[in-house]
Amino acid sequence: MQKTILITGSTDGIGLETAKILVSQGHNVLIHGRNLSKIEEVKNILSDLNAKGTIESYQADLSDLSAVNDLAEAVTKKHDKIDVLINNAGIFKTPKPITADGLDVRFVVNTIAPFLLTQKLLPLMDSNARVINLSSAAQASVNAEALAGKIKLADDLEVYAQSKLALTMWSRHMAHLLNNNGPVFIAVNPGSLLATKMVKEGFGMEGNDISIGAKILIRLALEDEFETASGKYFDNDYGRLSSPHQDALNLQKSEAIVHTIENILDDI
Repeated sequence: MQKTILITGSTDGIGLETAKILVSQGHNVLIHGRNLSKIEEVKNILSDLNAKGTIESYQADLSDLSAVNDLAEAVTKKHDKIDVLINNAGIFKTPKPITADGLDVRFVVNTIAPFLLTQKLLPLMDSNARVINLSSAAQASVNAEALAGKIKLADDLEVYAQSKLALTMWSRHMAHLLNNNGPVFIAVNPGSLLATKMVKEGFGMEGNDISIGAKILIRLALEDEFETASGKYFDNDYGRLSSPHQDALNLQKSEAIVHTIENILDDI
């Protein structure tokens, strides 16, 4: 059965590899990127597959939360149903870490933007839909003041790890909050040090086979074995559902992080 699947950050890396496979399988794939010329290039790559799936493209800079709202509105205008949302876009290193709103761009792109996009698209997703959030093996306790932009963190890996734990925490919170009245939420470490641009820029290494990450995203998005896995965390380094950082298991801490995100969005 053809599904409508939105993948953020799908003009390179795991997102692009995932899009290739899903289009080849005959799904309606909504690709997203920040750079228009790159988006057009990827559309051509996917079209050249001569597959049965259809391709739509959307441009948005996820470091700009108004652009996230525009993205959600554009998708909503064309669709009354989304079967799968894969929040794949992420950032690790950047020469300009602070946004115009005074927030760390890692928290914005990795945590806040996917939260906002998911909230805006919830009306399009029923209890059979899935939200797959790309977390990481790197997870660190979240400093709420850093998340809110009140203090700055100097270490790239520390900010990244906090942003990925915050993503995992709101995933679990939303699963608990919506229960069976919304989509399945699954956070996933797609595999450590895969051959993405982020790994090359951040660690100066080529990384492992990127298809490792794409294959698990497709399983989580489509396979029946995960239809009751809402609120769970899949660690692909071990190939199974696993325990995330202990803070993500604490519902009160997770709720506090969500409230911080909501307050940020209210203030912008």
